[in-house]
Amino acid sequence: MEFLNTHLLSLILFVPTIAALIMLFLPGGETKLLRWFAFVASLIPFVLTLAAWNNFDPNVPGFQFEEKYVWYEAINSSFHLGVDGISLSMVLLTTLLTPLAILASFSITDRVKPYMMLFLFLETGMLGVFMALDLLIFFVFWEVGLVPMYFLINQWGSANKDYASLKFMIYTMGGSLGLLLAVQMLGVLFGTYDLLALYERWNSLTADTVLLGMSVSTVKTIAFWAFTIAFAVKVPLWPFHTWLPDAHTEAPTAGSMILAGVLLKLGAYGFIRLVLPLYPVEAKIFAGALAFLAVAAIVFGAFGSFGQTDFKRLVAYSSVNHMGFVVLGIAAAGLAAGTTDAHIAMNGAVLQMFNHGLSAAGMFFLVGVIYERTHTRNLEDFGGLFPLVPVYGGILIFTSMASLGLPGLNGFVSEFMVVRGAYPVLTTYTAISMLGLLFTGAYILKGIMKVLHGPMNEHWAHGEHKLTEIDTREIFVMVPLMALILVIGIWPAWILEVINKTVVSLF
Repeated sequence: MEFLNTHLLSLILFVPTIAALIMLFLPGGETKLLRWFAFVASLIPFVLTLAAWNNFDPNVPGFQFEEKYVWYEAINSSFHLGVDGISLSMVLLTTLLTPLAILASFSITDRVKPYMMLFLFLETGMLGVFMALDLLIFFVFWEVGLVPMYFLINQWGSANKDYASLKFMIYTMGGSLGLLLAVQMLGVLFGTYDLLALYERWNSLTADTVLLGMSVSTVKTIAFWAFTIAFAVKVPLWPFHTWLPDAHTEAPTAGSMILAGVLLKLGAYGFIRLVLPLYPVEAKIFAGALAFLAVAAIVFGAFGSFGQTDFKRLVAYSSVNHMGFVVLGIAAAGLAAGTTDAHIAMNGAVLQMFNHGLSAAGMFFLVGVIYERTHTRNLEDFGGLFPLVPVYGGILIFTSMASLGLPGLNGFVSEFMVVRGAYPVLTTYTAISMLGLLFTGAYILKGIMKVLHGPMNEHWAHGEHKLTEIDTREIFVMVPLMALILVIGIWPAWILEVINKTVVSLF
């Protein structure tokens, strides 16, 4: 028990990798064994995360369950892990969605062993970013997460997978180049990569200090934009978003679930964990620019989504729209740091990350369910399917309403908090973003209408093309998501209490 308490984060982080390595020795032809082994192995980090959540004390400031080991002594970099309320909620999201994505992948029959191993490696990469308290470790895990997702899209994706996977890799690695240089610069300047030490030293520099032959403000501005662009590509913010619809459209269903559910959150988490604490002055100065990009993502994401005829691309563009609200909340928190408005906006942003993870993963899975049966994602090919698949239709409407922000479901709580926190400090931007919110309703209703309502497409009603209802395994994937969507919509306090205490102490 003592070992469990002192190494809890390491266990959550590395159990998926250990399980993936064990899978190397399992027989490749035993697809049923491989699927269940991967699923059960991915449940272990979830159970351990629940234990961490249960033992986490929101009233204690700073990071908890900290672990620190010498990693790269020559440059003073350590393997330093820890979580606060913000990162713990993201760890919970990751460990919840990974087993569901693996369960959603039971229909995969091609090269099951490498597919499941990649998913487990991907989980470790994502968890590492949320737990790292050393900038170099943060960057290592940031890049590690790209590799499994590249291969998942490239090997198990649909028709245009080569183009989409290469674009995903080039965009995200290209954006990370500035991040790497800025991380190296911080390490060289201060002789450490430890985040807690950097927070203090970086912000204690006086204005007349000269670094690298430049004033502190110049160096900080350059580093701020290097970090911001890397995270903006990952979120993704307009105009860095163009890799996302392609990657989503070509990725396998479970790949899209994790890509939307967790990988996009890495960028927003980078803003919260690194940009605002390291560059509070720059975040205040450039809050308007960040808010402009966020509002552009909200509005153009909604317009782009409304214009789609491919069901999966419609949901993909909706992610650009929803993640724009996260960044709007972050911009407001940067501008009004220390005020109640900043706290409300930041609480809303973190909760929106969690909520979007649930609803987007659910939406992508539901698109995958109907695609597996019809082998088309073209909205014009559906129509009037509700009588054929009433259970699927009900689940689709419920999840769509969460994405829409219907009061009583989770999306309303977080988007309301972002708007409430941002409106007093970024009034014009928030008002314009309402246009995106209006069109959110338009594209969600368009999707539901094209699939479920109107005259029935008789092609799916008879013969070999007869549409079959959602099965038990697929319902089991959706039930935890739907339960959380409803619980957070009705009673958000259980998660907001954990997030809020951290937000108030940091911002």
